[in-house]
Amino acid sequence: MAIVGAGPAGYFSAQALQGLSNDHMAFKVDLFEKLPTPWGLVRSGVAPDHPKIKSVSKVFEKISDNPNFRLFANVEVGKEISLDSLKDAYDAVILAVGTPIGKKLGIPGEDLRNCWSSAEFVPWYNGHPDYSQLDIDLSGKRAIVIGAGNVAMDVARLLAMNSNDLVTTDISDRALDELQNSSIREVWLCARRGAEFASFTAPELRELPELKDTNVVISREEISEAIARAGNDAERHVKANLDAMQGIALMGRREGNKRLEFHFGYVPKRIKGTSKVESVIFTTAQGEVEVEADLVVTAIGYEANPEWNLKLEGSHFQNLDGFIEDNLYTVGWAKRGPSGVIGTNKSDASNVVEEIVSRLSGSEPKSESLRNNLVENLNHIDLEEWRHINEFEIAEGAKVGRPRVKLITTLEMIAVAKGER
Repeated sequence: MAIVGAGPAGYFSAQALQGLSNDHMAFKVDLFEKLPTPWGLVRSGVAPDHPKIKSVSKVFEKISDNPNFRLFANVEVGKEISLDSLKDAYDAVILAVGTPIGKKLGIPGEDLRNCWSSAEFVPWYNGHPDYSQLDIDLSGKRAIVIGAGNVAMDVARLLAMNSNDLVTTDISDRALDELQNSSIREVWLCARRGAEFASFTAPELRELPELKDTNVVISREEISEAIARAGNDAERHVKANLDAMQGIALMGRREGNKRLEFHFGYVPKRIKGTSKVESVIFTTAQGEVEVEADLVVTAIGYEANPEWNLKLEGSHFQNLDGFIEDNLYTVGWAKRGPSGVIGTNKSDASNVVEEIVSRLSGSEPKSESLRNNLVENLNHIDLEEWRHINEFEIAEGAKVGRPRVKLITTLEMIAVAKGER
């Protein structure tokens, strides 16, 4: 089996295959990853101040210990090796490549300097080598984050929190330095619809009042109206969200060096500026408002990469229960769109693997020599070399009281992996 993408969906697919192995049936798994490092969004998407979520990496390490598992990191399928060649050499190919493209608002001014998508901003602060060198300008006073989900909240929280609280996390050194020197003092989190439609989760909302030096502001009137609109029959997660937001609203304003404001029913119409973001025009129930801004981050969803030349259905690959075509399958966000939490990928992967095994039932496995001939000349980072990177980062972190200090360029990662540093 070939799995493309070493994030949660990829690892859980490998785990599901391992779980189905018995005396009569076994699976050899080759996991291909574009970056020198695996773990996907666990490494480059989860907020640095949420370390408990990252602990799932221990599960990934155990999956990697299986003798029938091989890692081919720093290999971009479609460039170093073609998707068709994988399909020819493996019994099945599973695309676990996520939805890495940030959705656009589709409004004028979105291409102005210092207007970013969360698909760029989040990997920037997490040290993703393709984004770690972005020129994020935090010299202004106000940032506007557009979105109503946990990604939008992560971005807003990191911009509004005391940067000293990030010193003991695994945030990239470059991002930490920028945030410590940030002049941003006010963050607006703007949702296009009412509070009852927000996709935040209650635990993330409840932790906002714990931010020291940050005044979190939600309008009591807005939340009361949202509760009335939602009614008594609102779904449980909606009620939990509204209860959490009402709790914040009832706290009232408090002293703080920074301010995080929630605004609902703010539909962005235009981003203004000459060469750089200067303001955002919103349509609201009270009419148009223009809000000065020095930084804009949009967090309104993600889409699959069209470069795979596969049919898309909404934000994900067109598929039937994970089956795309021939012996090609998909799992995770690439299969169902950007929804759910990390654990959602486990059941999703299990279902797709069962579909694969069912379709392969009775067929003869392809020759192992086909696979070995295909990968023998790949200039890749294997499992042991990835462990060199992992151990190096953890050791560097231990010196300064952090879980790890991330390497943030591909060249650095390769050097450590190959024992050249």
